[in-house]
Amino acid sequence: MVLGFSIALIVFSLLMILLVLLHKGKGGGLSDMFGGGAMSTGGGSAVAERNLDRITIVVGIGWFACILVLGLVLKYKS
Repeated sequence: MVLGFSIALIVFSLLMILLVLLHKGKGGGLSDMFGGGAMSTGGGSAVAERNLDRITIVVGIGWFACILVLGLVLKYKS
């Protein structure tokens, strides 16, 4: 059980990193370094941005839930 939640936490963590880097930059940062600044001038779909926000929130909730469950399992395991 601990191994399963540890793997899920790693997957959620990598997804969070990817999703945060995909967000449009608002004046600098890593998204501009990876080409987000050039894309922000051309404009993007508002629907795509909203969907990216929603996916990021869902993955963040899953990440947080994995941390809570893993903490509880490790606490009561010992």
